[in-house]
Amino acid sequence: MKARIHVRLKDGVLDPQGAAIGRALAQLGFEGVGDVRQGKLIELDLAETDRERAEHQLQAMCDQLLANPVIESYAVSLED
Repeated sequence: MKARIHVRLKDGVLDPQGAAIGRALAQLGFEGVGDVRQGKLIELDLAETDRERAEHQLQAMCDQLLANPVIESYAVSLED
């Protein structure tokens, strides 16, 4: 089973890397780009075949290591 985890800063948390990307795009001549938020994508291959157990494992992985629940939110998607 393949899992994708999208992690990004929560709304209201400053994103200096996103701001730097926004400034760089403007300097390169790309107009009309508003607020830029940057995140990360984590892809995992799981041996687990039970979808419910996989979802519980992924939530635990995110809460314990892959995301900082104080300042980041995450979304998980699974493919068989």
